[in-house]
Amino acid sequence: MNQNRGCNRNLNVRDCGPEPMIANLDSLVKQNSNYRTALWTGENLQVTMMCIPVGGEIGLEIHENLDQFIGIVEGCALVRMGKRKNALTCQRKVNNEFSVLIPSDTWHNIINIGCTPLKLYSIYAPPQHPFGTVQKTKEEAQRDEENY
Repeated sequence: MNQNRGCNRNLNVRDCGPEPMIANLDSLVKQNSNYRTALWTGENLQVTMMCIPVGGEIGLEIHENLDQFIGIVEGCALVRMGKRKNALTCQRKVNNEFSVLIPSDTWHNIINIGCTPLKLYSIYAPPQHPFGTVQKTKEEAQRDEENY
């Protein structure tokens, strides 16, 4: 199966932070085809958009000293969270009617279990990624994070 099916169009958006911004976030997220695109990076907050291909996932991760909000815009996902890597006790199937709040120091993963790309936005407080981040694929994101 092609893991990038439906996530290969390019959206020409640049990181607008820290300037004020008014936008239709749902529309921008639906148009985003990159694995991750930083939309707005300020001093204390960052908004990124993501396109997770069918069968793809963010990958099990934890953010120290950082809270995260995820808004599902399109698709279906399985959310798994917990205080220990081997005990993800909070688990739920979600769609575009759901938001996910992830406290700092919480293990989490978002898995696309649908038949279309999963489109979401993530709000990090404080910012998690460098200003202007654009990563076309998860592999590119992993390489960047190793070097960051």
